[in-house]
Amino acid sequence: MKYEKLADVYQTLENTTKRLEKTHLVAQFLKTADDPAVIILVQGRVFPNWDQRELGMANKLVVKAIALASGASTEKLGGLWKETGDLGKTAEKLMQKKSQSSLFSSALTVKKVFDNLHKIAELEGSGSVERKVQLVAELLTSAKPIEAKYIVRTVLGELRVGLGDGTIRDALIWAFFGKEAGITYDEKEKEVTIPDREVYENYSTLVQEAFDATNDFAEVFELLREKGAKGLEHVEVKPGKPVKVMLFQKAKTIAEGLETVGTPAAAEYKYDGFRLQIHKTNGKITLFTRRLENVTEQFPDVVEMVKKHVGAGRFIMDSEVAGIDKKTKKYLAFQSISQRIKRKYDIHELAEKFPVEVNVFDIINYDGKSLLKTPFEERREILENIVDSLPLAFKLSEKILVKSEAEADAFYKKSLLSGNEGIMLKNLHSVYKPGSRVGFGVKVKPTMDTLEVVITGAEWGEGKRGKWLASFMIGVRNEDDEIVEIGRVGTGIKEKEEEGLSFGQLTKLLLPDITEEKGREVKVKPKIVIEVNYEEIQKSPTYSSGYALRFPRLVRMREDRGINDINTLADVQELAEGQRGRGSQ
Repeated sequence: MKYEKLADVYQTLENTTKRLEKTHLVAQFLKTADDPAVIILVQGRVFPNWDQRELGMANKLVVKAIALASGASTEKLGGLWKETGDLGKTAEKLMQKKSQSSLFSSALTVKKVFDNLHKIAELEGSGSVERKVQLVAELLTSAKPIEAKYIVRTVLGELRVGLGDGTIRDALIWAFFGKEAGITYDEKEKEVTIPDREVYENYSTLVQEAFDATNDFAEVFELLREKGAKGLEHVEVKPGKPVKVMLFQKAKTIAEGLETVGTPAAAEYKYDGFRLQIHKTNGKITLFTRRLENVTEQFPDVVEMVKKHVGAGRFIMDSEVAGIDKKTKKYLAFQSISQRIKRKYDIHELAEKFPVEVNVFDIINYDGKSLLKTPFEERREILENIVDSLPLAFKLSEKILVKSEAEADAFYKKSLLSGNEGIMLKNLHSVYKPGSRVGFGVKVKPTMDTLEVVITGAEWGEGKRGKWLASFMIGVRNEDDEIVEIGRVGTGIKEKEEEGLSFGQLTKLLLPDITEEKGREVKVKPKIVIEVNYEEIQKSPTYSSGYALRFPRLVRMREDRGINDINTLADVQELAEGQRGRGSQ
């Protein structure tokens, strides 16, 4: 397939904000696609969701590639970039002039673009930077102006066409099951008709469950193309390939929680740590965070614990890792161990300084068999048979069976006294739903509501804070996975590093990801996730979400969270509606 065809799809997607129109456009495109790579590229990705490889190319290197391909001077390129505010558009304009002398260059294919981008990710060591620049320049030299724009944006991870996982899922349904479901789309009115919603939902569940198990729309696309619906019927989670973890709703009270999950229910401690998915296959143990990041090297101590305390050869376990104070043997706050997640050096020293306890609470694959649809009670029983618990190291999460609010409340108080956040309440018969925040389990904790948000911009401080970014624009995800802003936060951040997360630390983290500067304001790539609390959520025209946080305050950095883990606009709307008698309307 010619890359120009994909670039035309990008252009059309960029020119509409309507989700149904985007779904129709992608569905029509997928009907003619013959390469699974397109479904990854159409989202602006180079790798599937579960693959954490990166291209490692910041603006500076892309500028060099554009200059090399276009022949433009650095000064001219810089001036044009300042004018457009978009390196993609800058490349497009420069290649328009270059294209006059490139009429006989061979047409770019999707395969060529995909292959070059994969080569970039694999390069390491001496000379790798220059080679990366050359590989991008090679693509740009053969590219038409519109292709150049989207190649640059893809390399930078800034496609800006607003395609979320939900839109891709629906596009696959429209493309492969449109006739069976009777789907019709009115081009003029931009409206869709689905005569039998039940049939549509069955296909939606089929595609969603296949994606949940694989975390890879390219694999789902290939199965549909080759085998149709039957190809998705037996897709299972596989050890070695990370799966999105199941998420839990928050209940305001124990009574509300028990009403949601039913009784009797399983009650477990809710630890103040981070989720860790533990895989073992062919004798190899791999560890993944909630954001599907491979942290096996950062936690050699956990790998050894798994070898000693799990009597099984092939599995995927879900757990919560909490920090332990070496002297008091009590739990530490998440911040104490968060630095271990990103650490690439002095790993063994840090493991000695900040030991952890692994609390295993679920298993979703055992001996190569998927347990996603196995009742929770049975999954827990499997864990009890294969985990040899050792407190302060590797063990099953604390759990009891509760039949009443009084029993759950007593367990809740015990958990808080032990230094935990609260408790989890779980339905005994529930399945495991990857990536979903469903009512199979709830969390109950006493703290005020918090949101996990991403930093999208910042403002340089004044006076003694003039050397730091001091006020941070924050955002959540809408249904199309676009970031919409919800306020600014500047409190809760320290001036001295020894007191906690500081302005200096945040500034250092954000500087490499600045994409635009205007006066004291900067825009940054949405990568850094933080947790904030607030007094109230108010409706507001000031921010693109339509809401604003009143008196937001930074609680902590969330190194274990990625942009796909942050709260959604739907979460914000639900929280706002739940503010009774607080003047939120």
